[in-house]
Amino acid sequence: MDLDQKDKGHKLFHTITFGCQMNLNDSERLAGQLRTIGYEATENIDQANVILINTCCVRESAEKKIYGKIGEMKRLKSVNPNLIIGVVGCMAQKDKDKIVKKFPHVSLVMGTHNTHQLVELIAQIETSGEKVVSVWEQAERLAPDVPTVHKSQISAWVPIMYGCNNFCTYCIVPYVRGRERSRPLENIIAEIQQLGAAGFKEITLLGQNVNSYGKDLDTQVDFSDLLQAADQIETIPRIRYMTSHPRDMNTKLIEIVKNSKRICEHFHLPVQSGSNSILEQMNRGYTTAYYRQLVTDIRKAIPGASITTDLIVGFPGETEEQFLETLEFIKSVRYDVAYTFLYSQRSGTPAAQYEGQLPLAVKKARLNQLMAVQNEISLEINEQLTGTVIEVLVEGASKKDEMKLMGRTRTNKIVLWEKTGTEKIGDLVNIQIDKAQTWVLKGRLL
Repeated sequence: MDLDQKDKGHKLFHTITFGCQMNLNDSERLAGQLRTIGYEATENIDQANVILINTCCVRESAEKKIYGKIGEMKRLKSVNPNLIIGVVGCMAQKDKDKIVKKFPHVSLVMGTHNTHQLVELIAQIETSGEKVVSVWEQAERLAPDVPTVHKSQISAWVPIMYGCNNFCTYCIVPYVRGRERSRPLENIIAEIQQLGAAGFKEITLLGQNVNSYGKDLDTQVDFSDLLQAADQIETIPRIRYMTSHPRDMNTKLIEIVKNSKRICEHFHLPVQSGSNSILEQMNRGYTTAYYRQLVTDIRKAIPGASITTDLIVGFPGETEEQFLETLEFIKSVRYDVAYTFLYSQRSGTPAAQYEGQLPLAVKKARLNQLMAVQNEISLEINEQLTGTVIEVLVEGASKKDEMKLMGRTRTNKIVLWEKTGTEKIGDLVNIQIDKAQTWVLKGRLL
């Protein structure tokens, strides 16, 4: 886009997104709404008429970074007093008063429940020049669908539900995202069909806990039924989903993945801890024995499936013995990848009040130990793929080397290979794996 487009009457917007896939998708839907009133996206923040900061409050580290970013915007507002700076999303939901008080240069504070109102709120600010704070305490019903501008040309997120009913004791999400609200099955299927017609090759069904999809609907549909319906859409070769709660995962779903054509053989099952007593304090609703059985069922039904997880170290009161239980657990389950996090004290959650909050140094030492064990396992699992031929969806150039292409396997492993010039973004190609590393596989196009 021309840098002087702003001067030619074009209105430009710039989004900054923190946090999870749900937030990234929310930003795409915010962009879609701005498009309807004549705004175009710009990478150049100095050119923007509207800047939206889509926030996250799951961890303290993210929150500090976001407050720093909002503070930086003051400079732009002083250069352009008409600039609309919006702080939206989870942190806006949680800390609206603090944001209003601390950052007078912010024009819009909008929570998580009424993102579909962006157009009218922007119009209000443009007309009155006044600050607008619009944070609903809760969503009474499902928000209407809005237009979306997808960042990628080949992969798209499709939200199937909003909110969470789980109330894990460490997690702020139910408080800022509200109760579970499922989208009607026909709306989701229609959106997937439109994406297929538009040439998208892969969709990811999104929800805070996809396995409880449909529980709030009048119809008798569950997540397995949704997957089965999505699998019939022939224009989309690959379907993924996240995130699953182990407590609500069942054999019906495993069978549907096993018998499907398009649902990828990748199970992301966040275990959070390998200690039963910690799982109970976290209010996770399952035991390690139950979880192991799930893994056994998955591997028996789909031998080539990859299983990944999330783990939290340093939960309040976690003893050395309980931490070692987690280490032993990951050694026996053998995950393809584990995403590991330090426990972060979130005000408003039960665990923030628990006794035995651990020093940062202890949490970091345990995290490093856990990562060292997991990295070894990930490498061993990847090395078993050396010499095999794997189908890869071409996503684009490698970030580190323009001469290499990057893509993903159905099991969500990243593959790099030398560009030959015959591959196009969105192609499904066969790659022979020559070398395995902890996080990536390297090979050549066949």
